Amino acid sequence: MITAPVPADWPATEQEARAVQDALRGRVVREEPGPPPGTGHVTGVDVAYDDERDLVAAAAVVLDAATLAVVAEATAVGRVAFPYVPGLLAFRELPAVRAALEALPCPPGLVVCDGYGLAHPRRFGLASHLGVLTGLPTTGVAKNPFTFTHPTLAPERGSTAPLLAEDGDEVGAALRTRSEVKPVYVSVGHRVSLENAVAHTLALTPQYRLPETTRRADALCRWALREAAAE
Repeated sequence: MITAPVPADWPATEQEARAVQDALRGRVVREEPGPPPGTGHVTGVDVAYDDERDLVAAAAVVLDAATLAVVAEATAVGRVAFPYVPGLLAFRELPAVRAALEALPCPPGLVVCDGYGLAHPRRFGLASHLGVLTGLPTTGVAKNPFTFTHPTLAPERGSTAPLLAEDGDEVGAALRTRSEVKPVYVSVGHRVSLENAVAHTLALTPQYRLPETTRRADALCRWALREAAAE
């Protein structure tokens, strides 16, 4: 476990944070397909909070994309970097997430975030922000549709429906990873297509609703937070 410092120039206000989003949003690359599913590495990142102690713990877990075996993992703990503001959650998490990724002993490959990319009120969620800052291919897989809607999905695993904003823009896909189970919500982050992001998500969900990347990173960041809080 390493310590994740907050950069000296990190935004301190909502206005500053939105200005950063506006400046970086245009750098998102959507034309690249991204790495093929089932090849190389795929890495899950997730965070856990202890609000009473003002702590955030991030975990990065690298899996072999073909076997889903753990290849490497790293954690980072630091102070919460930004107040809770809907639409600006990336600013709370990014310093710790980047520190965990940088501590990995191997390339992460595609990074799967427990959250959103294009499916974001300002079209620049954590997955997109992380991708632009690191240059890595990223995608977001969220547990709920946030403010977006979608048509009814067929009940079978692999069924999809467009995830739609109020203005009708398609910002991602609702994807059923288990038959007759609530879908997950996939959106492009950076340097990966939506089609490929959906295919990766299906490859990462052979048994459970959530991707193995998210499940393993979630368990690891919660462990890291408990360890940090006990010190």
